[in-house]
Amino acid sequence: MLTLEEISARLEIQQVLTDYSTAVDAGHFDDLGKVFTDDATIDYSAMGGITGGLTEVKAWLAEVLPAFSAYCHLLGNHDMLVDGHTASTRTLCLNPMQTPDNSTFLLGLWYVDAWRHTEAGWRITGRRLEKCFDKQL
Repeated sequence: MLTLEEISARLEIQQVLTDYSTAVDAGHFDDLGKVFTDDATIDYSAMGGITGGLTEVKAWLAEVLPAFSAYCHLLGNHDMLVDGHTASTRTLCLNPMQTPDNSTFLLGLWYVDAWRHTEAGWRITGRRLEKCFDKQL
């Protein structure tokens, strides 16, 4: 049975995952500072992206995402392990991305995250992507 602390941690972590998607989808990349720790390592290479720290990733997102006319994140299948002040998660993401010529790509991937509970709440300390599929529609 989950304790109240574990239930709270799971709900807080799910909210931070949603906050990530909301920030990226809205182009509010500075809001990612509320998602990741300052020393986080982020590895998007499995889907053709970069590996770097938060500053590099925010700059890269601001550079590449304007090439798409529309995109969004849909998260689900949250697999979580909370262990005191640390946690690990694996979260499914479906990410349709439309180009200005109306081509649409559907990306299926897993966010594999390491977490730490900080004074500001739960934050991702490491993220890597696992590719599930990519398909042009």
